Amino acid sequence: MLAITMHEMWGQGYGLMLVTGMLVGGLLWSRRVKGRPELGVALAGGLVGALIGAKLGYLFAEGLVIWNSEAFLRQALVGKTVLGALLGGYLGVEIAKRLIHHRAPTGDHFAVAVPIGLALGRIGCLMHGCCRGVVCEAHWWTIPDGEGGYYYPAAASELVFNLFMATLLATMLRAKRLPGQLFHVYLIAYGLFRFGHEFVRDTPPLIAGLTGYQLLAVALVLLGAVRFVQRARDQRTPLTPPSSRGMRSIRR
Repeated sequence: MLAITMHEMWGQGYGLMLVTGMLVGGLLWSRRVKGRPELGVALAGGLVGALIGAKLGYLFAEGLVIWNSEAFLRQALVGKTVLGALLGGYLGVEIAKRLIHHRAPTGDHFAVAVPIGLALGRIGCLMHGCCRGVVCEAHWWTIPDGEGGYYYPAAASELVFNLFMATLLATMLRAKRLPGQLFHVYLIAYGLFRFGHEFVRDTPPLIAGLTGYQLLAVALVLLGAVRFVQRARDQRTPLTPPSSRGMRSIRR
C-alpha cells in the first residue's frame, strides 16, 4: 500500500514557503481586487489553472521518463512544476475572463507578484534540498552534498533571477512602461532563463538531449511572444463601441 506522509507531500520548508508565496501574491493583489470583483474571478481562475498545470506539467516533464520505475506513482502524486503552473495559470485567467466577458488586461500586477512567490518557493527548495544542479567541482558558490561532493546552486540561481525580475517589473509598472504587457515579458524572460538553466540542473533528458522542462520552457516563450504581439496589435487598434459604429453607418 502506498503511503504518502505530509513531510513527503510538502517537503521540509517547501510547502511553508510555497504558501507564503501565495499569500504575498494575494496581498499584492488585494488593492486591485477591492471594488473590482472581475479581478477576483481572474485570480481564482489563475490559481485553479496553476494547480492543474503544475501537476500535468510534471507528469509530462518527468513522468514520461520514470513511468516504468517503482518510484513513478509516488513521484506522480507529489511532483509539480512551476513551468506547468505558469502555463496553466495563464490559461485559467483567460478562461475566467471570457466567462465574465472581461477583456481588459489584468496581468501587470501578476507580473510582479508571481516572481516574488516563486523566489520564496525556491527558498523552500534550498531548505528541502530539492531541484539540485549538476555535480561540479568545488568553488565558493557551489553547495556541498554532504557526501564530499558539490553541486551547482540551481535553486539559488533561480531565486536571484526571480528577485531581479520582480524588481525590474515593479519599476516598469511604476513607470508605466509596456502597460498590459508585463506578464508577457516575464513569461518570455523566465522561459528563456529556464531553457538555458536546465543544462546545469540535475534533470533526466526526455528527447533529443532536452528535458521535458525545456520543452515546457519553449512553450512558455512562444505563449508570451504570441500574446505580446496580439496585445500590441489590439492596443494599436482599440475596439470601437457598437453604438459608435452604428452612428457612423447612419451618417454614411
